Amino acid sequence: MKDEIFADLSVIGMRGCDNFCSQVDYYLKEWRRHGEDKTFLAKAECPRFGTGEGKGLLHESLRGHDLYIISDVFNYGVTYKMYGKEVPMSPDDHYADLKRVIAANMGKARRITVIMPMLYEGRQHKRSSRESLDCAIMLQELINMGVTNIITFDAHDPRVQNAIPLSGFDDVRPSYQMIKALVRAVPDVQLNKESIMMISPDEGAMGRCMYFSSVLGLDIGMFYKRRNYSVVVNGRNPIEAHEYLGKDLTGMDVIVVDDMISSGESMLDVAAQLKQKGAKRIFAFSTFGLFTSGPEKFDKAYKEGIIDRIFTTNLTYTNPEVLTREWHVEVNMCKYVAYIIDTLNHDETLSELLNPVKRIHKLVDKHKKDLETQVQIQFDN
Repeated sequence: MKDEIFADLSVIGMRGCDNFCSQVDYYLKEWRRHGEDKTFLAKAECPRFGTGEGKGLLHESLRGHDLYIISDVFNYGVTYKMYGKEVPMSPDDHYADLKRVIAANMGKARRITVIMPMLYEGRQHKRSSRESLDCAIMLQELINMGVTNIITFDAHDPRVQNAIPLSGFDDVRPSYQMIKALVRAVPDVQLNKESIMMISPDEGAMGRCMYFSSVLGLDIGMFYKRRNYSVVVNGRNPIEAHEYLGKDLTGMDVIVVDDMISSGESMLDVAAQLKQKGAKRIFAFSTFGLFTSGPEKFDKAYKEGIIDRIFTTNLTYTNPEVLTREWHVEVNMCKYVAYIIDTLNHDETLSELLNPVKRIHKLVDKHKKDLETQVQIQFDN
């Protein structure tokens, strides 16, 4: 690896990120040849009083360190006690703990980078009536507390960085890791425009699909959501129908790309329509698999042949039940995050890491050769 570093490196994993951070630490130790007894993980915690109030606590000095704080604000799998009751941690609780740890550092770290895979209040990024702009406020608050750089993955709307135009903000997309997971999980998939097509489930996901389409040389189609703007259900206007725009899908595999699966209703509706239009196999790429309504709807869709595989990353907490499902493939991002931390700690550019076109082309070429070899072996036999 490189020689000169910006400062001593420390990584803090907020509650619920323990397993993820231990894997990140493993790669950092391996690259820098640290012994098993050494670690880059700094000891921090946020104990709570019986009322639910909390505080940030550091168990070691981080003066002069290059500090990276990893926070999954959507991890509802961790709890705390309030008035004797177990309460699952909400995004608000996680964000408050993040600020507590930054405050406990008291400005002593030389540089602080917050890695927040899914942005807190990232879906509340624009104003359409008398409403708060929570994501913008969060970004400004972190910068005012001394955070130098914020790293997120597949931001719902990356334009929210306009709230902090003079500060560091990196929006990372796991494009390479998704394609790598696809060719491993589905070895017979053919990544050419005669066999597979990219599908955007709505207008907002077109940018993601266009990237895959241009890099892989595939055709693209899209759905647009027809909403009922006279009704508000669960804080949003309900979708009345998905309308398809694109070429014939008969006999084609398709990849549906979106930033998140929340309840999954939208994704399953799109998948059902794709099946009706003759799609062969349906794969979904979603950076964040929230599955807020549980996996049962997807179990039913899988049994009916509507979906084949759903790929989500381990950047956010996933319901343990989902991880056991045959239709689910977890895309491990720990090594990639370790690369980002290691590169920044050496004060080097992230440009090559953020633009994986060469790695994608190399991966696809290798996959095509493997398929050709398999066909030749079958022909010889």
